[in-house]
Amino acid sequence: MLKLRDSFFFLPILCFCFVFIVDGSVHEYNGEKFVGKGNAFVVHGGSEGIYSSFADPYNVTATIGDSYIRFEKVTFRRPKEAANFSSKAIQAVVFEVEDRDSIGGSAYGGQRAVCCTADLAKLGVCLEGEVIYRPSTENPNWPKVFGISFNGDDEVATLRSRSIKITKTGMYNLYFIHCDVNLKDLTVEGKTIWKNPNGYLPGRMAPLMNFYGFMSLAFVILGIFWFSQYARFWREIFPLQNCITLVITLGMLEMALWYFDYAEFNESGIRPVGITMWAVSFGTIKRTVSWIIILMVSMGYGVVRPTLGGLTSKVIMLGATFFLASEVLEVVENVGAVSDLSGKARLFLVLPVAILDAFFILWIFTSLSATLNKLQARRMTVKLDIYRKFTNALAVAVIVSVGWICYELYFKLNDVYNEQWQSAWIIPAFWQVLSFSLLCVICVLWAPSQNSMRYAYSDEANEGFDKDDTTLTLIKPSSTPMKDFKSAAEARPVQGHNGAWNGDLEEDKTV
Repeated sequence: MLKLRDSFFFLPILCFCFVFIVDGSVHEYNGEKFVGKGNAFVVHGGSEGIYSSFADPYNVTATIGDSYIRFEKVTFRRPKEAANFSSKAIQAVVFEVEDRDSIGGSAYGGQRAVCCTADLAKLGVCLEGEVIYRPSTENPNWPKVFGISFNGDDEVATLRSRSIKITKTGMYNLYFIHCDVNLKDLTVEGKTIWKNPNGYLPGRMAPLMNFYGFMSLAFVILGIFWFSQYARFWREIFPLQNCITLVITLGMLEMALWYFDYAEFNESGIRPVGITMWAVSFGTIKRTVSWIIILMVSMGYGVVRPTLGGLTSKVIMLGATFFLASEVLEVVENVGAVSDLSGKARLFLVLPVAILDAFFILWIFTSLSATLNKLQARRMTVKLDIYRKFTNALAVAVIVSVGWICYELYFKLNDVYNEQWQSAWIIPAFWQVLSFSLLCVICVLWAPSQNSMRYAYSDEANEGFDKDDTTLTLIKPSSTPMKDFKSAAEARPVQGHNGAWNGDLEEDKTV
């Protein structure tokens, strides 16, 4: 971090290009303007992890197995009033992140610059007005730098279409750069296509397609177990089990939609907005419903209380707020052009969701404590055992979540330039696995069975606890002090020889 000032001037931008380039392998440029950075003017063209091309032992050119970055009709346009001179070169710079220090330089140890200055030109290391770069120590043919200039009164300059074959696995970055201060309001149009050996899916997202395929299968297996039990014991079903059925159904739809989203993305190179929106929405609904169900169970709904009473409106309000905050965050991250957001803007979206998560957790454990005390007081041993297991599972999930959040922060702070992109998919995948594991625990604890109604709320006198303890729930305890009961009990056994109660006087006084 402390050495950023000695690195290429646009490297801080790379910090936000980790999972936020949602235009995918087809990067389109629709009149983006160049922005001044140091002594250069820049447009970020894309950042993606790309695997090297498959080996071709028969020397046969094949589309499948090739990795490349292809430039198609990339055009630079300047306004008519500025089209009265020949310009300096407008260059495309493609480099692997490990070669970042080969871009830019400084004269006599001064401030680092991207564009060649007069002092550097005098040293003969570059041409004034062009991008400074040095060949990579590992591959002399990299980085790739090429460009085009405006001639005379031309308003448009178009790069020649070309493909850059990728022979080394790495995180590749593309920037369009020019050093001409007279090229005001210059814009870029066209597109570049980035391809991996197995398709157009970006390298950091490629493992997620297989992951969501496995998660879809896992949800199908869980669904078969749950729905078979549900069908067998449908007469014994109580409301909580209907809620669990809804969550399983939403999970199956979410995993399937994410898989098809990535599969279509991989096939066409363009992310399907419709499928992505549905996947995001189903995922947000599932998380919201899951939080609400866990909170309701923690409050004892359907187990020790028939309704939530006055808390219903508060639970609904909290759930609606969480849904809106999560939906906005997920849509922006997966559907919108999130790469244009600054760190503060994304923090603004993440913070509300994190605060609401924390509020849910606090409310859940507070409610669980009260419910456990009530079950213990009523000696509902069967329900108490289930709730203790449920509490332990939640506690483990929270502890693991906190540990993973710390690891995630460590990962991102130590991967400033996204060099660990090949393992980055594990971060979002972990949260899916954790939530699925917790759902499995809940399904086991409250699986439909012939004894399901034992776990449901009942207002009958013999509801799940001993007859001797029925009065604990059906009769309100008297406010008379225990010592008075004891005094009365000791007074009653005293009986004279004539069969009369000698303790009547004392008992009357006590009463």
